[in-house]
Amino acid sequence: MADSHNHDHEPGHHHEHVDATVADHDDWARRRRKGIPTDDRLLVVACMDERIPVEDALDIELGDAQIFRNAGGKVTDDVIRSAALTTQFFDTEEIIVVNHTDCGMMSAPDDAVVDGLEAAAGGDLDDVDLDPALPDLSIGDATVADWVRMTDNIDEACAAQVRYLEEHPLVDATVHGYVYEVESGTLRHPGGRIAEEISTRVED
Repeated sequence: MADSHNHDHEPGHHHEHVDATVADHDDWARRRRKGIPTDDRLLVVACMDERIPVEDALDIELGDAQIFRNAGGKVTDDVIRSAALTTQFFDTEEIIVVNHTDCGMMSAPDDAVVDGLEAAAGGDLDDVDLDPALPDLSIGDATVADWVRMTDNIDEACAAQVRYLEEHPLVDATVHGYVYEVESGTLRHPGGRIAEEISTRVED
């Protein structure tokens, strides 16, 4: 009876296919130890907002990029730390910043945010570790509002963060920034507008 199975390899050589599969998986699992960068040599800095489909919006898949998400997609000290490490030691060559409209970071006046955080802490924030991983670091003379980094204009904020990453001496990468419009489900350049109406910062 004829063999009903289709083989892409010569009889007696199936081990070559298995070996290649094992090697590929080993590369995937041990890529940091082997010095293998992300597939696109890409770091994405984006907001933690659950409405932002970072992978779909940028047309990337698992393994293509390192993705750093925080409140507002802000370039904080830890973003600089991560960007410095990945561009200097993990062969990352490109950084994309993704901010978005209708951001929660524009949802309340600075004073209200400060009052809410102080209420949660039971008063003064001086004794609260703002970076428990590095307790010796503090926000110094900055205010809690500076630390939270609320945003008045998402387009200006996105452009400013791109400039900050481009100019930082520890970061060596090509940097681009985009604004994701939750109203239209579309990426755009800072300063452009696709949706008819976009949400703006709530003022007192």
